[in-house]
Amino acid sequence: MAAPMLRGCCLARRGALACIDGGSRHGRGAAIGCRSSGKRGRSSVAQQPLITAQKSGKGEHAWAAVVGLEIHAQISSNSKLFSGSQVQFAAPPNSLVSFFDASLPGTLPVLNRRCVEAAVMTGLALKCHINKKSLFDRKHYFYADLPAGYQITQQRLPIAVNGSLEYSVCVGKKRSQVITRTARIKQIQLEQDSGKSLHDELRSQTLIDLNRAGVGLLEVVLEPDMSCGEEAATAVRELQLILQALGTSQANMAEGQLRVDANISVHHPGEPLGVRTEVKNLNSARFLARAIDSEIERQINELENGREILNETRSFDCKLGCTIPMRDKEGKQDYRFMPEPNLPPLLLYDTASLPPGADPQQVINIDRIREQLPELPSETREQLVQQYGMLPEHSFTILNEVGLLEFFQNVIKETRAEPKKVTSWILNNFLGFLKQQNLAVNESPVTPSALAELLNLLDRKAISSSAAKQVFEELWRSKGKTPSQIVSEKQLELMQDGEALNQVCLAVMEEHPQVLLRKRQCR
Repeated sequence: MAAPMLRGCCLARRGALACIDGGSRHGRGAAIGCRSSGKRGRSSVAQQPLITAQKSGKGEHAWAAVVGLEIHAQISSNSKLFSGSQVQFAAPPNSLVSFFDASLPGTLPVLNRRCVEAAVMTGLALKCHINKKSLFDRKHYFYADLPAGYQITQQRLPIAVNGSLEYSVCVGKKRSQVITRTARIKQIQLEQDSGKSLHDELRSQTLIDLNRAGVGLLEVVLEPDMSCGEEAATAVRELQLILQALGTSQANMAEGQLRVDANISVHHPGEPLGVRTEVKNLNSARFLARAIDSEIERQINELENGREILNETRSFDCKLGCTIPMRDKEGKQDYRFMPEPNLPPLLLYDTASLPPGADPQQVINIDRIREQLPELPSETREQLVQQYGMLPEHSFTILNEVGLLEFFQNVIKETRAEPKKVTSWILNNFLGFLKQQNLAVNESPVTPSALAELLNLLDRKAISSSAAKQVFEELWRSKGKTPSQIVSEKQLELMQDGEALNQVCLAVMEEHPQVLLRKRQCR
């Protein structure tokens, strides 16, 4: 069977550290995680639990938690995976729906080249093996926002397998030791997104928006190598940074471009793994951490009170701070997987296997994509440490805050101050003010140029450290003023002329003779 025709698409590109001591519906992804019996091989440091889930009573065994993730990332593409419909967030309902998206009879899928390239690039960045032949399947389930009654995915032979995601955690009492952990990646697969069901409780009806139906997704399936919520949130944040660096996904969780399903179970160390539950559709790192830790605690309480854990799908109620049941967990037999008859195998090539005279628009070269890989977050952090003498934990903070790396680099370009002083001011003063005001970096009233000018004044000893902090606070309140203007208005300059300083001291003593007299009498 011939390889599928590829539809070109222009790229719509827009440009983690855990500290541990001792809404939109999508899902139905490939099942992973914990099994009710059997032992899991331990081949990496990541598989050793960071913490014990919870200590039981005196004389009883401790509990260990096991966490695996399924992460759905929306591909940065101008059009959908199998149709030419535009991809746009917050467009009017049902305004970006093609005949294929609506599953009208006689319509056929045409594979988006950009989505395939994004999957290959992501797989390479995550050290995956790229399958030169991958297959598409139909995964059946019946929801109103899935018009065809099935999702086109890659169950049997996905585009990438056997990768790894490295992320760093901070351990110890002072949380000063940074160590690297690894979560194994089972597979990365291409698949369609579903539409949205909008529930109107006032009128007791559900409205359907198919704008999102058919949007291309990368599903990244992580093996159950994590043990707590904070660790899982750190791994997701690292993946988010990687996807954004690659440009394969904007990975904006607030807009539903990155959603996570967590598979969770608990067991006594040395015993078989417990029955797992799946917590669906977590769209913020904070909620992900809270949901996992809450579910771990719930499962331990259930088991210690003699009850059983059901293999079910749950959701996280952020107001209650706990997970609530949704439905029984589907098995593979419920999805009735079958080969997608309208899509032949997807064939990829490397330089050695590239057919002579092949049309570049119809062939994807893995080696060519490998050459285009940009600098990854781990490499950027290493460069910050080496080039600026930055502490490793500071490099994580600089990179994890959206826009902070660019802000830091712009300040460095315009100031003569030492990089360590720039880092200290940005992390302690600038970031502190941002968090106080609940602002993002791009919303800051203090520009990189203004902070650089302030640090220049401090560096040449035109002002004192305390005066610099006064000027910085004034910059937040007085938009449009420069540090030099504020220093001049408030007369905060340090006096450099010794004779002038001597005259000031004499004038003060002459104005307060009684104070001077009392001082002499005390002697």
